[in-house]
Amino acid sequence: MADSSRDTPEGAGWGGAERGTYRALMPPRTEKLSWLSPRTLWAARNGVLASWFGDPTGATRSRWVAQRAAAGAPADKVIRRTDPEEFSFLVIGDTGEGDDPQYAVVPGLLRAGGDTRFAVIASDVIYPVGSADDYDTKFFRPYRDYPAPVYAIPGNHDWYEGLGAFMRVFCDDAPPLPPEPAPRPFSRARLRSLLWHRPGPDDGRRLDEARALRGAPGQQAVQPGPYWAIDAGPLRIVGIDTGLLGTLDAEQGAWLREVSRDPRPKILVTGSPLYVDGAHHPCEIEGGGTVDDIVRDPAHRYVAAIGGDIHNYQRYPVDVDGRTIQYVVAGGGGAFMHATHTIPRVSVGGVGEEDFRCYPLRGDSLAFYSRLYGRRLRLRRFFTLTEDEATAVVTERLGIRPARSPRASAPVTLRTRLVAGLLGTGRRPDRGKRFRLPVRKIYTQLFSPSSATYSPPFFKCFLRLDVTPQAVRLRCHAATGNLAQELDPPVEDEVVIPLG
Repeated sequence: MADSSRDTPEGAGWGGAERGTYRALMPPRTEKLSWLSPRTLWAARNGVLASWFGDPTGATRSRWVAQRAAAGAPADKVIRRTDPEEFSFLVIGDTGEGDDPQYAVVPGLLRAGGDTRFAVIASDVIYPVGSADDYDTKFFRPYRDYPAPVYAIPGNHDWYEGLGAFMRVFCDDAPPLPPEPAPRPFSRARLRSLLWHRPGPDDGRRLDEARALRGAPGQQAVQPGPYWAIDAGPLRIVGIDTGLLGTLDAEQGAWLREVSRDPRPKILVTGSPLYVDGAHHPCEIEGGGTVDDIVRDPAHRYVAAIGGDIHNYQRYPVDVDGRTIQYVVAGGGGAFMHATHTIPRVSVGGVGEEDFRCYPLRGDSLAFYSRLYGRRLRLRRFFTLTEDEATAVVTERLGIRPARSPRASAPVTLRTRLVAGLLGTGRRPDRGKRFRLPVRKIYTQLFSPSSATYSPPFFKCFLRLDVTPQAVRLRCHAATGNLAQELDPPVEDEVVIPLG
């Protein structure tokens, strides 16, 4: 088995290794998406408008679901497959930027997961606004050689154009929704409507041509809607749509409670992770209750909850009344990397630092960002930390054991402490007030989106889940963009989840 980032720096992709072959899969020209571009920010304004003037996602989703039901989709929204009792599937999160990091995932995914029965994309199939014309280079082309069906749940970016493109691709070419009645004059809804971003009149003109890239019979799948359940072998996989603001409408909440009563063991796939960055986000349901209430109910037999939206890997094994539920973040499928070095020393839901797992490792994340901002600010001698220096200073500041033992002694100096503090690495609570800028939230909203790079290591990942009647083995495979990890995708984390 190949070295992982927990074994050596080379296993993490450091060291100037040979670049992989993924560029041969890319189109001649690719969009370099800038999240700081005014044009991109303006196109992606609907999330802000929904938070200011009210979120219309629930009502729009209800109309999509009703349209699919009228077209003959099953009322319970369950996809009943004929998989054997032992099978495997993939989970990939936050894929669709259409650039080097997304395509760098593909060769290893095909090598480690080409024999799986299907794949699930967990959130944000297409960036920045879910446009139909972006599906060519950001969905059909990268996964054209994956031989099995791909199911998906939408993320907030897929909703920025009303989910129309997502429904066309995954839900049997669903026709556009009829126009809604005009809101009352001078109402908040009216103001939102005037500013709302909508797809252009010619959006989707290349969609039929793009479909041919995944046109084989074995690659086809039709979903009953933006949320669904899959019965596969001994397992039920439940996918929920958390819309623009990370919540569930009452109609979907009622469906989730009903579909969760099935006696099979279950895995939840959601666009908004329930545990992330050392905090608990139970996901509110309109009318009362939370998604995590449903997951924790022992009668529902959930064994894991996997969420996208945050672009890295995290795992929290939470004890719930004597049974362990694995809460996983799996958003490393192609978009820019969200930092992990800003995650504080973990103590949440009974999970301590010794049980928490993440990828990239905090030290590698800090080393990545120190190089990035050293280069951009032209202060390389000050900002740039070696992998060993970054690991040493993160270990000291958080009071944790190093996930990878440094190969050389790396003293923690005033400079390395200052760089770590400036770039968001906190300090353990018993060592006094944190010496750092308040950048954890800023990192997620500003620094991380501006961190896209086009040369390895990329620190991307995908999940392979191997199911038997007794257990699910979950493995997080790394994709760095280097040839070594392409040929033998290293396992960054592995856990066996009992189904009994």
